[in-house]
Amino acid sequence: MQLDRPRTPLRMVEMAWPECGPRQVLVEVAACGVCRTDLHVVDGDIDGTLPIVPGHEIVGHVVERGADAVWNRGQRVGIPWLARSCGRCRYCRDGRENLCDAAQFTGFTRPGGFATHVLAEADFCFALPDHLDDVHAAPLLCAGLIGYRALAMAGDAGRVGIYGFGAAAHIICQIMVAQGREVFAFTRPGDAEAQDFALSLGCRWAGRSDVVSPRELDAALLFAPIGGLVPLALRSVRKGGTVVCAGIHMSDIPAFPYALLWEERVLKSVANLTRADGRAFFELLQSCPVETEVEIFKLAEADAALAQLREGRVRGAAVLCP
Repeated sequence: MQLDRPRTPLRMVEMAWPECGPRQVLVEVAACGVCRTDLHVVDGDIDGTLPIVPGHEIVGHVVERGADAVWNRGQRVGIPWLARSCGRCRYCRDGRENLCDAAQFTGFTRPGGFATHVLAEADFCFALPDHLDDVHAAPLLCAGLIGYRALAMAGDAGRVGIYGFGAAAHIICQIMVAQGREVFAFTRPGDAEAQDFALSLGCRWAGRSDVVSPRELDAALLFAPIGGLVPLALRSVRKGGTVVCAGIHMSDIPAFPYALLWEERVLKSVANLTRADGRAFFELLQSCPVETEVEIFKLAEADAALAQLREGRVRGAAVLCP
């Protein structure tokens, strides 16, 4: 399903069968999550390669491999947003390949998983826990990973607010509850369904996002791409608290008084992920399992899945199954 121009429907196309490079694998897609980043690509909020096949929460099986690839035919792999890094720039050398100067991204600068097959760099694929089936594993490849990186930036915060209760939030919420943290969920005003969903997963409180938290927070994780939530989150965290913006795109942050940032509050952003994040996250899931809630769509229904995500009508995560 190819995007030719922003804000236009995806188009079903047939492409030539790609050949594997020495360290590449061709993967038959079993499931591909539909991420908010895909929505930003399709809506033109971020500029990448066009035309492009979106999709970067991919689970599939290797059908062809390059001579030096680390995977064998038939093995199951997960393919994330970070498709490749150079390994040479200052960021790669410092262990921050997520900031690589020449990084490539699945479904953004190279064809992604809204397809029957996808070509990937073998060294950037992940092994997945056996207890997770393909469909329920797919959202972990971005929503789960970004949630994990955002939580890591919050440190040992005991009381955490989550702004926007979608795919990433419903995954990381379960991990925080299992770790004994208090979780407060902030949703669109009037979204009782999302608030009930958050409470069912163990959140201590759930309510509207346009008010200050009823309890002072140690940290806040922002998954909703709404810049106006940043001042509200800063008002809600304690002195020395942290606000983490976890999306790749956000509307402009309005001006706010310095007093909201003062007293050593910290405002951070998450950019992409590293392979180390992936290894640590999937290892954590062995002892702290999560249950992803998914809505399944056929590949040809990609536009419908995107529309439901845009309108906030997806409970958990949407997943395409070719």
